[in-house]
Amino acid sequence: MSQVSIIAEHIEITSDVCGGKPHIAGHRIKVQDIVIWHERMGMSPDEIVFQYSSITLSDIYAALAYYHDHFEEIRQQIQNDEALAREMQAETPSLVQQKLKDVDGRRN
Repeated sequence: MSQVSIIAEHIEITSDVCGGKPHIAGHRIKVQDIVIWHERMGMSPDEIVFQYSSITLSDIYAALAYYHDHFEEIRQQIQNDEALAREMQAETPSLVQQKLKDVDGRRN
């Protein structure tokens, strides 16, 4: 009898998809996205599937299992992405904030 890895049916790592990060097979939803929605935003697996109907509960649970099996790796990916977002935000001023400053400047 051959043994099948259930997680491998749902999670894949492809160098040209999602920057090589683990993601739901056939989708561009990363494992770290599922983790953030579940842990930080408090979404249940059912709520995530409701929001993203192209994935299944099995996909969600496989992503969470993968996360717990690769905890440090996924946590590091989340931290790296958050640091990159902060850098980009600091380097690139908000267009909305710039427009509001322009409007305020014209009022004075």
